[in-house]
Amino acid sequence: MNLLSYETSQNMLNLLEVNSSRYERVPLSSSLGRVLCEDIVTPYNDPQFPTASMDGYAVIHSDLDSDGIKILGDNPAGSDEQRVVTSGVCIKTFTGSKMPEGADTLIQIENVTVDGDMIKIDEKVPVGFSVRPIGEGYKAGDILIKKGTKVGFAEIGVMAGLNCVMVKVALKPRVAIIATGSEILDLGEQATNPAQIRSSNNYTLSALFEQAGAEVIQLGTVGDDKDSIMKTFENALSSADILVSTGGVSVGDYDFVKDIVPALGAEVVYKGVAIKPGRHIMVAKKDDKFVLALPGFAYSSTVTAILYGLPLVSKMLGKEKAYRTIEAKLNEDFKKRSKLTEFTACNVSVVDGEYFVDFEGKKVGSSAILTNMLDGSALMVTGEDDGNLEKGTFVNVILLEEF
Repeated sequence: MNLLSYETSQNMLNLLEVNSSRYERVPLSSSLGRVLCEDIVTPYNDPQFPTASMDGYAVIHSDLDSDGIKILGDNPAGSDEQRVVTSGVCIKTFTGSKMPEGADTLIQIENVTVDGDMIKIDEKVPVGFSVRPIGEGYKAGDILIKKGTKVGFAEIGVMAGLNCVMVKVALKPRVAIIATGSEILDLGEQATNPAQIRSSNNYTLSALFEQAGAEVIQLGTVGDDKDSIMKTFENALSSADILVSTGGVSVGDYDFVKDIVPALGAEVVYKGVAIKPGRHIMVAKKDDKFVLALPGFAYSSTVTAILYGLPLVSKMLGKEKAYRTIEAKLNEDFKKRSKLTEFTACNVSVVDGEYFVDFEGKKVGSSAILTNMLDGSALMVTGEDDGNLEKGTFVNVILLEEF
């Protein structure tokens, strides 16, 4: 079996054309976790006028050397203050209030003594103290949030400040998930013999793709029956942008998926990549839809979904990257198990600003050990040319908590 290199497979995946222009407008309160389809540009300065950042008195700084300054009155927040501060007078001004014309400094309440309608300066402050200048937060025309950003709490707050009632967000790609195999039992299904195993793939991948911003169509499990798989795949492609299946892509007598995908009229982009786990992965395209046929083992299907499914979802959402890769230093020796590009579950820690990798609690075995991805695990990448690595070697690591 001729296998593509991992790098070639990723380059080919990146070159696939996807529809990333679909969008909808949603209320700001419903935009959390969605991906922006346009830059958020501010039409005005913030603040639009000099603003008090504390409670105090708006004064001319040179008056701070005088024996006393007369209080003209109060300037509450939200008032359109029109009075002018001239030498010898001040206006009591509160946090967030527009600074009165003529005043260049705000001296806080704690620094003065009030005597009737006069204030006496107990402790001077520098010129411009506690005054927010025009455009301190942002200036008119600034791009505050870039297209392709996943909306979080800070983005919600900034857009609320700009009165963004409706937000333009990418339409969620629809991903259909199917687990194949006659040995697979769905949740709650009664076992008939001890050789059957409980399906986790369809639930693992559903959560993974939802976390990445997709809308998931959960199609459960289907046995190793060619006609049943064909019908299920046809139905899935009629309603989804991406069909993701697990199992049936190897070379066994009951591995039907590898034959069904071309029979659906899908063009196989490639089948077989020099990676561990997941070398039998198949990527196919039918019109503007995609099929990802992944291995059946839990760890294999999860890793390949991250490597090949998440980039497609990200492209459809208009995001630049599906996940973040960092450089980290090995905290222990590492024994490479094959001549393929390997993706090994690992632990990542940060010490004095530097990333470190170790494998404490990670089991070495088959590609079925999904528990290796618990506890905030990451994926360490070792290339085809890499051999055993010594402690202190720098490696690339895919972070799994930042989709």
